[in-house]
Amino acid sequence: MASVEHDLSPNEWTALQEAWGGCAYCGATGGPVQKDCVLPISRGGRYTLLNVVPACASCNASKCNDEVTGWLRRKRLDERAFLVRLATVQAELRQQPATGACPPAPPAAR
Repeated sequence: MASVEHDLSPNEWTALQEAWGGCAYCGATGGPVQKDCVLPISRGGRYTLLNVVPACASCNASKCNDEVTGWLRRKRLDERAFLVRLATVQAELRQQPATGACPPAPPAAR
């Protein structure tokens, strides 16, 4: 860990948690989440805005340093839904100001 450069700011971590609204993998809400690297550190990943997702303790422990798509298939989780949501969240967060703050929510439909 110490030999790898990580650049995920506290504001970016907050934005990620808000964007996902729970565990990025299983969708669990209401409990604490942990930072999980989509590409594990042991495989060259880092704690960055585009590589970290919030994960419940169960998913984080289960995934460990597995490759994400193979792990999702083994767990019978929706791989396609995760990958589409990951791309959407990453695109949204890349468009935010450097502060890492979330953009205002769109107006509610009437």
